This record gives sequence, C-alpha cells and structure tokens, in this order.
Amino acid sequence: MSDEERLDTATAVRVAALRETLRAFLRESELIAQENGLTPRRHLLLLMIKGAPDGSERATITELASRLRLAQTTVSDLVRRTEEAGLIARGRSPDDGRLAVLRLTAEGERRLARSVRQHAGERRRLGRMLRALDADEKG
Repeated sequence: MSDEERLDTATAVRVAALRETLRAFLRESELIAQENGLTPRRHLLLLMIKGAPDGSERATITELASRLRLAQTTVSDLVRRTEEAGLIARGRSPDDGRLAVLRLTAEGERRLARSVRQHAGERRRLGRMLRALDADEKG
C-alpha cells in the first residue's frame, strides 16, 4: 500500500475525536430540544429563522430549504406542522408583499431561548475541540 492510500494513525485519531464530539453535540442538542417540547427538526427550524443571516429573525421557505439542505416540500411540511403547534407565524415580507416570511411566536422564542441556554456547555466543548484540532493542524 502506498503512502497516498494510507491514513496515518494520528490523523485518524483526530478525525475520530472530532466526529465523536460532533455526534455528542448533536445528540445533546436533540435531548435538550425534546426537554423543551421541540422535535430536533423543529428546534433547527426555529434556530434557522431566529438566526437569519441578515439579522431579520425572519425567513422564507426557500431560504430555509437552502440552509437546511432539505427539499422545499419537506420544509413546507415542517413549517406547516410547526405553525400548527403555535411556534412560528407566517406574515408578508416588508420588501415584497408577495413573499411569505416566517417568524417565531412568543412561545417559539421562549422554547428556543431555553434550549440555546441549556446547550451552552456543549457549544463550549465543541469550540475547544475545534481549536485543539486547528492547533494540531498548524503545529
């Protein structure tokens, strides 16, 4: 086997540790979402709306489909169910009245805020892991 076909053990250990940390982060996120009455997908949907890149705290279904990397029909179904649960509301875009935009309701905001606060420790842990990997790559 040539060197190009072989993965060195130190790299494999770092990549495995990263994957383990990412999986732990995602699993903890799922559990915290459930503790706050959210499915993991609803939690992610609320986060993507609140965390809109432009800071507007609003999103369209098309934007969400792109950011979540899901089919538009899948996102439409998720939005419908989340709206029925009273966690998001639909309105008209202030820039283009033909576009529907989604925003969090007070209940959606409350549940998301609680989830994000509870997840702070895992975000710090993930950050430490990423910094350590970055230092290893540079060193």
